[in-house]
Order: sequence, then C-alpha cells, then structure tokens
Amino acid sequence: ETADKAVEIAKGIGYPVMIKASAGGGGKGLRVAFNDKEAFEGFTSCRNEARNSFGDDRVFIEKFVEEPRHIEIQVLGDSHGNVVYLNERECSIQRRHQKVIEEAPSPFISEATRKAMGEQAVQLAKAVKYQSAGTVEFVVGKDQSFYFLEMNTRLQVEHPVTEAITGLDLVEMMIRVAAGEKLPIEQKDVQRNGWSIECRINAEDPFRNFLPSTGRLVRFQTPQQTMFQGNTQDLYGVRVDTGVQDGGEIPMFYDSMIAKLIVHGKDRNEAIAKMREALNGFVIRGISSNIPFQAALLAHPRFVSGDFNTGFIAEQYSQGFRAEDVPHDDHDFLAALAAFVRRKSRERAAGLSGQLPGYDVQVGQDYAVVELGKEGKNRYVPVHVDELVGKHGEARITVNGKTYAIASNSRLNDIRIVGTCNGKPFTAQVERGTLKNPLALQVQHNGTRIEALVMSPRMAELHKLMPYKAPPDLSKFVLSPMPGLLVDVSVQPGQKVQAGERVAVIEAMKMENVLFAAADGVVKKVVAAKGESLTVDQMIVEFE
Repeated sequence: ETADKAVEIAKGIGYPVMIKASAGGGGKGLRVAFNDKEAFEGFTSCRNEARNSFGDDRVFIEKFVEEPRHIEIQVLGDSHGNVVYLNERECSIQRRHQKVIEEAPSPFISEATRKAMGEQAVQLAKAVKYQSAGTVEFVVGKDQSFYFLEMNTRLQVEHPVTEAITGLDLVEMMIRVAAGEKLPIEQKDVQRNGWSIECRINAEDPFRNFLPSTGRLVRFQTPQQTMFQGNTQDLYGVRVDTGVQDGGEIPMFYDSMIAKLIVHGKDRNEAIAKMREALNGFVIRGISSNIPFQAALLAHPRFVSGDFNTGFIAEQYSQGFRAEDVPHDDHDFLAALAAFVRRKSRERAAGLSGQLPGYDVQVGQDYAVVELGKEGKNRYVPVHVDELVGKHGEARITVNGKTYAIASNSRLNDIRIVGTCNGKPFTAQVERGTLKNPLALQVQHNGTRIEALVMSPRMAELHKLMPYKAPPDLSKFVLSPMPGLLVDVSVQPGQKVQAGERVAVIEAMKMENVLFAAADGVVKKVVAAKGESLTVDQMIVEFE
C-alpha cells in the first residue's frame, strides 16, 4: 500500500525485484528495482502510471530473474516412498515459450546447484507421495539462484536426453513402478555419462515466420539410427522418435511436431557435431520443416559456448528468420558439390550407346555454377573439374582457387549424398528440379540451401543476358499463407481498411494466425467464407 512497505517487501524477496501494476500491460506500470532507492521511487512511479493508464493503481512485487534459464529436474518415485532425481535438462532454447532444443546435462549449472535443485525436487515429490516419472521445472537466474515453476506429472517430450546420459529406460521404469515394484536404483547409483541433445523437428516454415506447413510427406528419410527406444545399451549415437512416414499426410488439426532427433556424444562439442551431421541427413520433402533453423541455432557461437537464456531466440532473430541467418562455413563447397553431381550425370550420359556422331554428349572439365538469387541477382562461379582416371565416384574440383577432392558412392537419384571431401566425411542433400527452375539442382548442407544451374561457361555468358521476369503484383490480395481453417473474416465489401488492421483469422495446428492488411485500401470483395478450409495462397480478400 505504501512505498515504505514496498521497500520492506523487496528486501524480503531479495533484489532485483519487479514492481508490476496488477492491471498493467504493454510495458506500462512496470519497473525493475536493484536497491531500496529504486524500489521506493519505482513503486511511486508504477502506481501513478497504472492509475493514469488503467484506472487501477494496485501493484505487486515479485523476484526479477536476470537472464533466466529454464532448467528442469527429472524425478522418479515408487509406491514404497523412494524418490530419486535423474539429473537435469537444459530447456532454455525456446521460441514463444515452446521448447526447440533440449540437452542434458546443462552447460550452465554447477554441481552444488544441481545437487540443491535435485534434493528440493525430491522433497517436493515425497511431500505429495509422488509415484512414476515426473519433472520439476525451475527458472534459474544468472547467479544460479533458482525458483520453482511447476511440476509436470507425466513423461515429457525431452525424456530421451535423460535416458541417454543415465542409461535408464524411463518408460520401463514407469511401468514397473505402476506395477508396484520398488525402484531398482538409489540416488548414488544415478549416472551421468556423456552429453545428449534433442531437436524437435516441426512441420513449419521458418522462412515464413514459422507458419504451420501441412500436406503430403513426399519423402521422409531419417538419418541412420544407432540408438533405439527401450535400448539403453547402444548409446553414443543417433535416435529418431517419430510417428510419420513416406506418403503420410500432415493434417492441420494437430501439433506441428512430427519427429524428435536425439544424439548422444562423449561431450557437448561432440554432441553438437553429431546433431549437425544428423540434421544434414534428415530428408523431408513435400512440406517445410524447421531443420534449417535448428542448423542455424547449433552453429550459433553463443549456443556453442553455452551462453544463452530463454530470451536467446527472441534477441538473435528479432526480425524473424531469414536464409542469410544460416551462414555456411565454406559456401564454395556447395558449388563444388553441385558441379560434382552434374559431372557424374554427364559421365553417365556420355556412356550411353547409340548417340549420333557429332552430337554425342561431351563431358568437359570447365563449368559455371549459377546460384539463383532473389530478383534475378544470381551468383556465377567458375568451376574446374579434374578427372581421376580409374577412380569411380571421385573427382577433384577447383572453386575460387580452393580444391575439393570429393568421393561418393551415392547414386545419381539419391537425395542424400554421403561421401568424403578432402578426406573428411560429409552428408548433404541434392535434389533435381526446384520451384524456380526444373533444371536446377537444390543443394543443402549445414542448414544452408542453394538452387543452382550447372552449365558450360558459354551458356553461363548467355544466361547473364536473360531478362529478369518480375512476379505478378499481388499487393491487392490477401492470400492464405498456409493450409488451414478460416475461422473469421473481419472485413466486408466497401469497407475502408488501414495498414495493420485485422482482416482474417486462420486456424492450423492448434494455433490461431491473424492476417493483417499490408496497406490502406477499400475492400472490393470477400472471396472465401468463414468456416472454409483453405489451401496455400488461396485468395481470401481482394482490395480495389
């Protein structure tokens, strides 16, 4: 009720604290105080601001957690009063409060903090006589102070990372506990071996503000698995948990997660390297996925160093996620790989019998890789290929003065190419035919994707002279950015609409997506009706 009382409460909680208007919002009526003076002044300012803005001057005070991390403790309890904690999981890489990457253990907390959090989680579980697997979630400040969030009384999506580092099958444990058995382990028996990371593979388009992506799974090939559910013996490998397959339909009625990719390494750096390579080999076609975004996160220097918190994605990708946010450590390798695949295709074509004399396919050694860019801004890369006589599936390729000795036994019709480059193993994806050009190759590696034409130097010279054909102007239309259910249309024919005004609402994958007008205008006609199922780019509203 008073500034003095506010200071007293703040001291009791411990600085820093957040002083918040009960009816606040949009940053109004909110102050962070680091000492008595700031608490005294902040309370007064907060009340005045709240009274003027909301007509309600009630204020409350809570702990302000600096650079918060989301860390959770896995617990396991039986019906005989035994409870153990199975280390922690770091779940701070989140987007809009949805976890994206989880790992165990945490690269942040100390042994003392781990022990303190674990013991408190066990006390909580014992207090409610908890039986089965469960998770106690905490917010942890940069000073390693931690605060209880909630308890999830179930098995969680990210449980495999705990299984990998402890060697325990949590599902089996849950069944045994439910059957009345005692826990087979005590706290001293809980292991922590190596490092495990999980990436959630979602059916969403990261380049279109993570809009849900539905439709037919034309291709769904997981990377080679060496770890499997229910088997805690074969660790230090790759595991995929999924319920979808080739030819399956990804509908708009369910959550967007279609798979979980889990790796286990001897340490964190090895786990990151394994995950990047596993993502390279994860083939998803027909719908969009968040794999490029996951690849960018894993390569980000702050993630690699472990210096992140729950605000990491919002800070680093505040303008959304773009193709240029996935920097490749050696972009010329992509051009070399495109030339390698094209060269092997030409070699095969040259070996076909029955070709007309003088018109037979010439393999050649000099090529130009034309990377197709936005608005006709293409990148032309001269490439030289040296033939390695007697070595099938190998070639030495020179790009911008750098040499790439590529060897691969993958077939020409394989999307996933596995081989070595300068002696180091790689996995990449190469697909023929793209939306921009049916003759182009799409090359994907470490989250970076290029569309390229591989041609003779003379053809490249002529290609530069081709005029750029601009796409049609669609600014007068509001189009559906995804398949979904049109749950609301907020405008009528003849209505004046301002830029930023709500036009329609589409529901897909448990999320409501609001469409706004891009510019001022007058509604000419409403094409789609409320309750209609929409396809991608289907017209909803047309402006005059």
